[in-house]
Formats: sequence, structure tokens, C-alpha cells
Amino acid sequence: MPQITVDYSADLGDGFDRPGFAKALHEATVGIAAAKPQACKTRFRRTENIVVGPETEGHAHVHVHIALLPGRTEETRARLTETALELLRTHLKADPGVVLHASAEVRELDASYRMFEG
Repeated sequence: MPQITVDYSADLGDGFDRPGFAKALHEATVGIAAAKPQACKTRFRRTENIVVGPETEGHAHVHVHIALLPGRTEETRARLTETALELLRTHLKADPGVVLHASAEVRELDASYRMFEG
């Protein structure tokens, strides 16, 4: 915990500082949501195709999913969501003429969540 997944358009590859974004988001998650630094895990999933309305070109997307153990207030989750979007603005450069669709959400992990380290 937290489990962070970032889906992003393939054509953003070189313009998206993924390691820098993950490090900054981990630091923010520790500061805002009282997570332990070593517990922050981020994986990036590259999306090959995106369709927005009827258009298949000229758009890119990034969606940040942050899953936390229960117990954070709605205000804390909202603050972390806003911070994730601000960090995207500083770690992501879309090509001129490309409309970027960026979003983020923070949710609580289900009570069935379990993990182990080996």
C-alpha cells in the first residue's frame, strides 16, 4: 500500500518523465496520506490506442489510480488527487496539437486486500 497504477498513451513516452513523476507522487503520498515511503509502489501501463468520441488521432491520455488502505478522509483523498494532477503538469509534455486528457482518482482498497513480501 499504496498501489499506484498510471495508464498513459504510448505517444507520450518520451515526453513523460515517469520515474520523476513516481518519485514526486510517492513523496506527496507520504506527506498527504501518511503512507510509508517503502510501501509506495507505482506501475506504468502503456496504452497503444485511444479513441476520444469519433476521433482516433490528436488525443493522448493519462489516468492515475491511487489505492490506499481505508481510513483517509475524503479531504485527504481529494488533496492527493489534486496533487497527482499538478505533478502530471510538471512531469508531462504532450506534443503541440495533441489534446491531453489527464485524470486521477484515489480510492480505498477493499477489505479483502492482502499482500506479502518475499
